[in-house]
Amino acid sequence: MLSVLVTGAAGLIGGEVCARLAARGHKVTAMVRRTREVRGNDGVPVDGIEVVAGDVTQPLLGLEPRGFDLLIHCAASLEFDASKEELALVNVDGTRNAAHFAKTAGAGLLHVSTAYVCGTREGEIAEGPVPAGTRFTNNYEESKALAERVVADSGVPFVIARPSVVLGDSATGAIREFPSLCNAFRLLARGKIGTFPAKSGATIDFVPICHVAEGIVRLAERFDRAQGGYYHLVADAPLPAAELAHGIARVPHLPDPVVVEPDAVDMASLRPAERLLMGHLLGTFGPYFTRNPRFDDSAFRSVAGLACPRTDSAWLDRLIGYAISVGFLPQPSVRVERSRDTLAPPTLDFARGERMGNQRTSG
Repeated sequence: MLSVLVTGAAGLIGGEVCARLAARGHKVTAMVRRTREVRGNDGVPVDGIEVVAGDVTQPLLGLEPRGFDLLIHCAASLEFDASKEELALVNVDGTRNAAHFAKTAGAGLLHVSTAYVCGTREGEIAEGPVPAGTRFTNNYEESKALAERVVADSGVPFVIARPSVVLGDSATGAIREFPSLCNAFRLLARGKIGTFPAKSGATIDFVPICHVAEGIVRLAERFDRAQGGYYHLVADAPLPAAELAHGIARVPHLPDPVVVEPDAVDMASLRPAERLLMGHLLGTFGPYFTRNPRFDDSAFRSVAGLACPRTDSAWLDRLIGYAISVGFLPQPSVRVERSRDTLAPPTLDFARGERMGNQRTSG
């Protein structure tokens, strides 16, 4: 049995990791920042764990290092459009504080990063340190790469887990909270934008939450074997970026977006509100619709003994179906026109989540 401290335990990944660790009989201490309840991806509170309040921006996380075998560091700011200074406070300095905590406690450190520390690189991406000179598409990616370097230089026994874009359960599509990239689905499904900018050949690596959480737990349980490694927790095959629009179009009551090359988007021809939304979409997520990285996960599969379930169009349909069932995307009773010419003028509704960014996880 492991004694594990999990930061960011109120977040999507952290909560499901806590649920799986507790179900396996490990002793789990879940660190949260504001939200006191820790829930798995099914939304059910996790029983049999200790919940403590801490803050990654504080020395030693604001906690007393005691009796831990392993620190799983899930807490992070996911705001793609935040300043370097804001992201450094949580993602870089926060990771430094987590590493210091692990060293003081005599624990190992399993750091949760992102596969997209690959930056602008395409083709096959190896499971190893980020190469010098890598260029990044946003400050978030850069902050996570810097955090990996902090971990590697800390002198603490470490493992780095790199999930790609985490979405719903492989079998049901269920997800407790929708990541910000799902706002692209929402804008298309609600008819707020009628064209989707995706480069021919571009892919997005969507991965089910069940694969990511199970992978992190297995790396924790096999920490000695995994130590010093960088592991991709990614799709069995990435989806073409255009599938975001095609998946919406397959639902009869939703619009039929037109896929266009990003450099062919005629901003001047768009209605003012749609132009504003398209600008946010391209500015925040545009690079994810133009790249084609292929993440090698052979080292992860060898150590964890785990392969990702199929991440095909059928899974995407389950994700969209679940989002409709819980009201994140329009339900059949909500009339959405298929013709762009007859759409009501859209509005920039920040309160409904149509902000092109993401959130800071708890921790």
